[in-house]
Amino acid sequence: MNGDSILQEWYDAIKSADSIDKIEEIRIAVFGKKGIMNAEFARMKDIPDAEKGTFAKELNIHKEGLNALLLDRKLFLAMEHLQATMKAEAIDVSLYSSETERGSLHPVMETMDRIVEYFVAMNFSVQTGPMVEDDFHNFEALNLPKYHPARDMQDTFYFKDSMLLRTHTSPVQIRTMLSTQPPIRMIAPGAVFRRDYDITHTPMFHQVEGLVVEEAGKVSFANLKFILEDFLKTMFGDVEVRFRPSFFPFTEPSAEVDISCIFCGGEGCRVCSKTGWLEVLGCGIVDPNVFKAVGYENVSGYAFGLGVERFAMLIHRIGDLRSLFEGDTRLLEQFR
Repeated sequence: MNGDSILQEWYDAIKSADSIDKIEEIRIAVFGKKGIMNAEFARMKDIPDAEKGTFAKELNIHKEGLNALLLDRKLFLAMEHLQATMKAEAIDVSLYSSETERGSLHPVMETMDRIVEYFVAMNFSVQTGPMVEDDFHNFEALNLPKYHPARDMQDTFYFKDSMLLRTHTSPVQIRTMLSTQPPIRMIAPGAVFRRDYDITHTPMFHQVEGLVVEEAGKVSFANLKFILEDFLKTMFGDVEVRFRPSFFPFTEPSAEVDISCIFCGGEGCRVCSKTGWLEVLGCGIVDPNVFKAVGYENVSGYAFGLGVERFAMLIHRIGDLRSLFEGDTRLLEQFR
């Protein structure tokens, strides 16, 4: 075959190719529209009829051989390049790197820990309970019967058979009282759920609620006021604290607690709506109906509750509650 020597040159060229780009050049030169292979097949019109069969057979053998050699060489060069790249970029993971970045607690969890640490130091125990609750523990035992309008404020996630996602950690207080006799001095930190979502509300958030129960006459609003004032000054520094009359079904009397605005020092700004005050928690003396629901007699007590995200936003000057749960590392890296 006259073209054998020409094709043999391309076999040699493929074997000596030292890059994938070179392999591509050879492929085009051999198999492209103007390549050597098409030129050889074009010669068939000049071959005698008796020799055309043999010519075409040999040419197809060369075609398959060159194509296979191209693929093998390309794979070899690609693997060789990969090995060289891996060797150049190899990292000894046993070596210490000064660039290693340390992690940190999420600002909500860090704030939760600070709150828990304070009350543990004040001799409060830490109690937990289920997140899926029944109507009795979440509402009825807390003086919220089925007809009570305050239930509408809870925006509850309901399941079948009167089960629900707890709307506060107060059910933990009920469960603790049902299983324990006074005196009780406890807090209940944990996640709670409500159907709400905007810059100050999320469907899942965290609360810390506290409960103190003693023999009748041993606990007063003065005790509650003292511990909450000390707690808020510990969390926010030198702030003014005020108690405003309010309403909660499970306490009577009830109060909402404000601190002087930490942004303007009480002068009045956009954050505090020009009032100079920021609401931070609710509290009150436990309603007798709550004690009646758990079978307690001749006792008195106080309770309080706060939103951990609210505290985290104020401590870290975060403007949008939702940013705490979006997982943006640019925000979270600021709290190392």
